[in-house]
Amino acid sequence: MKPTIAVLGTGLMGGPMARNLLRAGFPVRAWNRTSSKAEALLSDGATICQTPAGAVQGADVIITMLSDGVATGAMTRDAEVGAALQPGALWLDMSSTKPEEARAQQQHLAGLGVDHLDAPVSGGTRGAEAGSLAIMVGGDRAAFDRAEPVFQPMGRPVHVGPAGAGQLSKLANQAIVAITIGAVAEAMLLLETGGANPAAVRDALRGGFADSTILQQHGERMSERNFEPGGLSRFQLKDLDNLLNEADSLGLALPTSRHIRDRFAHFCDAMQGGDKDHSGLFLELCARNNLKVE
Repeated sequence: MKPTIAVLGTGLMGGPMARNLLRAGFPVRAWNRTSSKAEALLSDGATICQTPAGAVQGADVIITMLSDGVATGAMTRDAEVGAALQPGALWLDMSSTKPEEARAQQQHLAGLGVDHLDAPVSGGTRGAEAGSLAIMVGGDRAAFDRAEPVFQPMGRPVHVGPAGAGQLSKLANQAIVAITIGAVAEAMLLLETGGANPAAVRDALRGGFADSTILQQHGERMSERNFEPGGLSRFQLKDLDNLLNEADSLGLALPTSRHIRDRFAHFCDAMQGGDKDHSGLFLELCARNNLKVE
């Protein structure tokens, strides 16, 4: 019999991840702060719970997909949630947090007899829907082996090191993503302004050294002016802040990451783009060039 899974946070990412678990035959107990987002899983067979404690009651595995480390840390320390956890349960935090927050969660839950893995993901909403997420997992290897069948319907899990290493890997991922979005935005604007066909150029580059998922997916978004959120810009900014905080603690200067962080901050704050897709950095570039976006 497959383990019962509690999914706490069923928004843009958590919703399709829970749906893939249900399709794979796992019993899922779903909770979300905005209840309608959890209730959308009812027709897929999920049990909808009104409180996080109610969701984790009797669950073998708990998955959190929350906004940040503060929210996840508060959930792990919630007294009612702690009382509802069964000893031997496995907590998989798939949110994006700081490595130090992941280590604190692991230590706290170990005191409750619960194993913990930090397992952030990359791939956006498309990857969540397709079950093709890259899953970077930090923590005990035996706990990873136990969790692997749960991860597989959601994507490709890789054990990357001890507690906190999953979140460190996600920060590295987010640096690559953000910087590449900036490069793709510049390339798309150059092509448009110079009179080339951006879609044709993306096709020409397919399979070449400059090709990437970001070029193909976000380059298309930029050309189509489609900035409906798959990955929110404010979450990209949060991840870049976490990245630079970690770099500072290690005594490292990451100048390109800092530059792109400042551009995302301007887009989110001065341009009110925080709820747009992170490919919306294209709009910030257009504004820098005094170009009006149709």
